[in-house]
This record gives sequence, C-alpha cells and structure tokens, in this order.
Amino acid sequence: MAQTIIEPIEPFGLFSKDKKKKSLFSKIGVVGAGIDGRNIIRLTSSAGLEVNFIEVNQERIDFAFKRLNEGLDSRIENWGLTPGEKKAIIGRVHGSTDYSDLKDCDFIIECIRYNNETGERSLDLRKEAFKKIENIVTPEAIIATNATTVIISELASVLKHKERCVSLHFPVAHPDAHILEVVRSIYTSEEVYNKVLLFAKLIKYETIEVHESNGLVSMRLMAVMLNEACQMVLENVALMENIDRLTEIVFGMRAGIFKMADAIGIEKIVPLMEDMFNEYGDKKYKPSPLLWRLYRTQQLGMRNGKGFYLYENFKITGINLLFK
Repeated sequence: MAQTIIEPIEPFGLFSKDKKKKSLFSKIGVVGAGIDGRNIIRLTSSAGLEVNFIEVNQERIDFAFKRLNEGLDSRIENWGLTPGEKKAIIGRVHGSTDYSDLKDCDFIIECIRYNNETGERSLDLRKEAFKKIENIVTPEAIIATNATTVIISELASVLKHKERCVSLHFPVAHPDAHILEVVRSIYTSEEVYNKVLLFAKLIKYETIEVHESNGLVSMRLMAVMLNEACQMVLENVALMENIDRLTEIVFGMRAGIFKMADAIGIEKIVPLMEDMFNEYGDKKYKPSPLLWRLYRTQQLGMRNGKGFYLYENFKITGINLLFK
C-alpha cells in the first residue's frame, strides 16, 4: 500500500504563521495635524497609504478629521472625488495622542506648531518629538521634519541613528502642486535619501534636492516677492487685487502673492521671515510693516477667515479694509 504523504498546509494558507516581510511605507506617521500636517495626511492617505497621526488632545484630533472631511467634500463637489473614494481615504487615517501608536510606522513626518495661536515653532520641542519618535520606532524607520527654516543636521544630532533623518517641504499653499523640496543632513545615508525619493514617487510628487539653508528655495523667493508686493501697496503703486492678478497672469502663478500668503498663513510667514533675516542679516527678508500689522492683530489668512482677504469656508468673500 502506498504511503500517504502528509504535508502541513499552513505555510500556503491565507493565515500563514510565517512572518512576511513588511512592504516599504506600509504605514506613515504624522506628528502634528495643523495645516501642514493635514495636507500630508490627505495626500498620503489619498495615495493608498495608511496614516497614523499624533495630536495633543482628542479635541485637536476631532478638529483634524473635521477639516479633512471638509476638504474631501469640497473635492467631491468639484467632481474630483467620489463619496466611495472619500470613505476609503478617511478609513486609512487614524488619530491618537499616544506616540506608541507610531511603532509600526516606517516613515514619520514631524509637523509640529509650537503655539496654535501664533504658529511659532520651537526647535527644542522638535528635538523632544524626534527623541520620542526614535524611542518608539524601529532603527530602520525614517524620521523627517516638514520645515523650511529648521536645519535638519541640528535636529538629527540628538538621535542615536542620525543617518535616518531628512527634511522635507510640502507646498501647503498649493496642495496640488506636486513638488517636494528634500534636504539631507550631514548624517543622512544614501539609502535613506533614495527611500525618500521612492516615497515621493508613491505619492506622485516630483523632488528637488536642496542643500541645508534657512528658507530653502521656495520661502526665500516667496519672502522677497511678498515684501516687494507689500511695499508697492504702501506706495500706492497699484491695488492689492491688481498686483495679485498680475502675478497670476504674467508669472503663471496659480494664486496671486497675497492669496498665497493667506493660504500659507501669516502666523507662519512672519516668524519664518524673521528667522531668515536673523540668519542672513539681509533686510529683504525682514517682514513688511503690513505683515506685522496682520500678525499682531491675529488676522492670519484662511486659517481664521481674515488676512489680506476675507474668507468664509476658505473662499474669498472680500478684501480686508486695511488694503483698500
């Protein structure tokens, strides 16, 4: 009688006990769900990636989901998304107040705003966040900061695995402008840098390499153009809305310089420009008196409905009386 060969089938089943190699970028972590963080959460979850984000309390988590839903609903209204796609995108996003929920993430992007009212950023707070992240994630996980004026080498210096750190800058003023500034530190390994380039391809972003410098490329250009536009308003050279229109038509900008400033946030631009002025000592980076007037009176742009323009649900409803 022939002998029956019995072979275990578990290794071939759907629920194999054998550990499978985890795919690269299977889960993304985001620390801080302000404007910048929500932009990253939206675009990564829209690309099919699972996202865990960290906020300071449940109220901030709920607010982040509210804004994410509003943004996706706007895309549905403009035929850019279906309700089913929105449900799938939101289903990939998870919020938490506990850093330990980042443990399975292989790419974590820090997007902290130090002060929710002023938007000022703290290097010490970012260093603390980097240390918390490193204590949770695996040694292979990449840790990034989304910043323009923070020098990534200084942040990386507090970590044990310094080679894993990079700096990214997502253009929050235009979430659909798919280009990413990538900055490697003096410690960043070639392997990590190449993985970040692969991540950019996954979310359909073009990349440009930028050497460590305060303001990178985008904010240094933005600061100079915005200051000059403000000076022309002060000199009554032209109306603010006409300067905006000219920058859109002549230079092919998706939004005028003042609209772009409102989208980025006055509370973000003024401290960034002050950082660049202190770094380079050039008055072209010193924020215009008009910017300071908006900043001091908490007229911060789209974020709170009043900046260079007046807004309701992120749509322009008028022009701030300061600039008429």
